[in-house]
Amino acid sequence: MIRASLESFVETVTSAGVITLADVRRLQREILVDGPENRDEVDTLLGLDRAVAQKHGTWCAFAIQTIVDYVVWTSRPTGYVDHETASWLVASLSAGTGPTPVAEAIAFEVAREAERTDHALLAFVMRSAAGRMSEAAIQPFA
Repeated sequence: MIRASLESFVETVTSAGVITLADVRRLQREILVDGPENRDEVDTLLGLDRAVAQKHGTWCAFAIQTIVDYVVWTSRPTGYVDHETASWLVASLSAGTGPTPVAEAIAFEVAREAERTDHALLAFVMRSAAGRMSEAAIQPFA
């Protein structure tokens, strides 16, 4: 279940088509002061990242840190990403047209920060990195 204030925020921001600095500050200071309460709220943030193309630079750092904190330090067991959590996170990060750059960064940072991470998330991180390397390899030199 998603808190009403977050749901209202998402409706407003998606209608505007932009995430501003003021929007990020509102999330930090009013709506998600203690972070997401559950996976539905994390999924909502990831959906917002996919839905809004124009985002203030602070959005990326906020989304990454907020979701990493939830997955690694709020979910139990603390510091460990088990198979069930990794499977949920990979599915959520991959939804829609595939992972956004923010989603890829979230996966990398979760894997880096957790004491132990299930292979499902590690494989996702490796596939994302390999995809970026393949794209870079086919780019012509300037």
